[in-house]
Amino acid sequence: MSTFTKKILALSFVFVAATFLTGCTSYKKKYTALNVEHQNLKGLYENCQSTLEGSSSEKEEIAQRLAEGEQTIDELRQQIEERNQTPGQATGFGENYQVDVDSTAGTITVTLPNTILFDSGKAILKQSVKTDLNYIVSVINEKYSGRLIDVVGHTDSDPIKKSKWKDNWQLSSERALAVLRQLNANGVLDDSIRAIGCGQGRPVGPNKTSSGKARNRRVEIVVHMR
Repeated sequence: MSTFTKKILALSFVFVAATFLTGCTSYKKKYTALNVEHQNLKGLYENCQSTLEGSSSEKEEIAQRLAEGEQTIDELRQQIEERNQTPGQATGFGENYQVDVDSTAGTITVTLPNTILFDSGKAILKQSVKTDLNYIVSVINEKYSGRLIDVVGHTDSDPIKKSKWKDNWQLSSERALAVLRQLNANGVLDDSIRAIGCGQGRPVGPNKTSSGKARNRRVEIVVHMR
C-alpha cells in the first residue's frame, strides 16, 4: 500500500466519521467538520496530481470520494438553510404575516389581526386587505391544494353593545365567513374550506389590557397537513 493510499484511507475514515455525527451535534457542526475534512482531502488530491504521487486508480478513487463529499456537504448546507428559515419563509406565506407551524397537530396557522381586516364592530372586509387574502389563496392553491382549510374567527371579551351582533359568537362567525368567502371566490374549493367562530373562548393575550385585546381580535387561516 502506497503512502498516498494510506493518507487517503486515513482522511476518508475521518470524513465518514464526520458524516455520521449524531446526538447533540447540530447540522452546522456536522457541516463544518465535513467541510474541513473535504478541504483536506481536496488539498491532498491536488498535491498528488502535481507530484505524480499515487496510481491512476488511486487518483480516480479520491476523485470519486471528493464528488461524494461535495454532494453530502451541499445537502447539509441546504438543510441548514431550511432550518434557518422563518415559518413564513419555510411555508411559502412570506414575512408579512404571523405564521406558526405546529408539527404535533400537523397544522400551519396564518394569523391576521382584525384591525387590518375589519373596521370596529364590522364584518365587511376592508378593500385594502383583499390583495393580501388573494396572495394567501395563491399560496394555498400552489402548495396546499386539496388540504382542509379552517378559517377561525376570534374576538376579545368585551360584550357587544353598539353593533347589530347578538354576541361575540356571532361576530367571530361572521368575520370568519367574510374571510372564507373571499378565499372561496378566488379559488379555494368549497369542499376544502370551513368557517369556525370561537368568540372570546380562545384568547392569546390578556383581555385586561388593550394590547392583549388587540391580539385576541383576529382571524386565523389554518392549513391541515394531515
